[in-house]
Amino acid sequence: MKKILLIFVLLIISITIFAQDEDMGTSNRGSIYLYSGTLSGSEQLKIKTYIWGQVRNPGLYIIPDNTNLLTLISSAGGPTENAKLTKVRIIRPTAEGEKVIWVNLKEYIKTGDESLIPIMQPEDTVVISGTTFYAFSKVTEWLSNLVIFLSIYNLIQNIK
Repeated sequence: MKKILLIFVLLIISITIFAQDEDMGTSNRGSIYLYSGTLSGSEQLKIKTYIWGQVRNPGLYIIPDNTNLLTLISSAGGPTENAKLTKVRIIRPTAEGEKVIWVNLKEYIKTGDESLIPIMQPEDTVVISGTTFYAFSKVTEWLSNLVIFLSIYNLIQNIK
């Protein structure tokens, strides 16, 4: 009976460890923003864009047609602390296929040169990858969870 109770407790602990959400405490508000009305007194066309990766609220955004990359990222809650701002990727559909545009936001932050920030176009997909440290920390977290699971398994096997 003690063995079954111990296995049950360890199973609950294991599930709790593996089920942890890394964004606990982050707001889960919807990521679709609708623009309605005018900007500077003129009607604005709405376009659909996507933003993925290391931003607070990734997803689909419906934005005015003259919105730049910086405004879109800000609308998505801004970059996370794990964002690699030196290599922001915009995947833009064209008649010939998809075109990839690389943007260095760190350079913009350093110089303030607005010509470094492109204007978004319909169906653009922005991808903000994580840093090397972020990837390393995710692998380390996975290995840590694996070691905990194996330790629990070993403990259960050694109970007599």
